[in-house]
Amino acid sequence: MTRAFAIGVTLNALFVAAEVAAGLWTGSLALLADAGHNLSDVLSLLLAWGAAALARRAPAGRRTYGLRKATILASLANAVVLLVAVGAILSESLRRLAEPAEVQTGVVMLTAGLGVVINTATAALFFRGSHGDLNVRGAFLHMAGDAAVSLGVVAGALVMSRTGIAWLDPALGLVIGVVIVASSVGLLKESVDLAMDAAPKGVDVAAVRDWLGRQDGVTEVHDLHIWAMSTTETALTAHLVRPGNPDSDHFLHEACEGLARRFGIGHATLQVEADPDHACRLAPSEVL
Repeated sequence: MTRAFAIGVTLNALFVAAEVAAGLWTGSLALLADAGHNLSDVLSLLLAWGAAALARRAPAGRRTYGLRKATILASLANAVVLLVAVGAILSESLRRLAEPAEVQTGVVMLTAGLGVVINTATAALFFRGSHGDLNVRGAFLHMAGDAAVSLGVVAGALVMSRTGIAWLDPALGLVIGVVIVASSVGLLKESVDLAMDAAPKGVDVAAVRDWLGRQDGVTEVHDLHIWAMSTTETALTAHLVRPGNPDSDHFLHEACEGLARRFGIGHATLQVEADPDHACRLAPSEVL
C-alpha cells in the first residue's frame, strides 16, 4: 500500500495545482470547489499514509498499544479540515449565485475530464486493499467519489456551453459543497465514536455478547468492552463465568479464534471466572 499512497498523493497533488490554476484562469467556482475537495483528499491520503506507518511501530514505554490509534486521530483531523474548507466554498457559491460570472467552459471541461481520469486511476490503486482495511477503503471511496464529482463538473460545463446559463457553475459549487459536508459529517461522527472507544461500526455488540454466552460451559458474560485499537484492529475484553473450567487453555484458544473469524476481533482478552460463588466486583452491568 505504500506505493499506492505515494502514487495517489503525487498524482492528486499535481492535479490540484493544475485545477486551481485553471479555476482562477477561467473563473470557474465549480473547478475551485472541486480543487478544494481534491486538496482535502490529498491531505486525507497523507494523514492515512503517515498514520499507517505510525501504526506499524512496536509498543514501547508508556504506549503499550504502540501508535495504532494514530489512524483514528488522522481520520478525525481530516473530517475537521474538510468541514472548515467547505465553509469557504459554500459562501463563495452563494455570492456567485447572486452575481453569476462568465466561465470558459472548454478549459473547465478539459481540466475536470483530466480529474475523472486521475481520480479513477487512483481509486483503482486502492481497490484491492479496500476489502480488509478501513483506512484503505476510505481512500478508495474518496477517490471514486472525486471521479464522480469531476464528471459532474464536466457535465455542468457542457450544459453551460450549450445554454449559456452562467448560474450553473456556482450551483455546481454548492452541490459539491453539500456532497463534501455529507461525507465529512459521517466521517467526523465515526471518527469521534472510535476516538471515544465506541465499538467499530461493523461490530454488533449484542451479537458478540450472545455468541460468548453460548460457548460451552459459559453461564454469564459481564464487563464486556469492544473498541478500535486502530482503523483496522478491534480489541475486546470480557469476563466469562464458566464453572469448573476444565479445559481452560483449549477454551480460550477456541473462543479467541472464533471472535477473530466471526467478528473480526483480533485482539481479545478473556477472563474466565470458574467459581460462581465468588462474585466479581465488575459483574453488575452498571459498573464500568
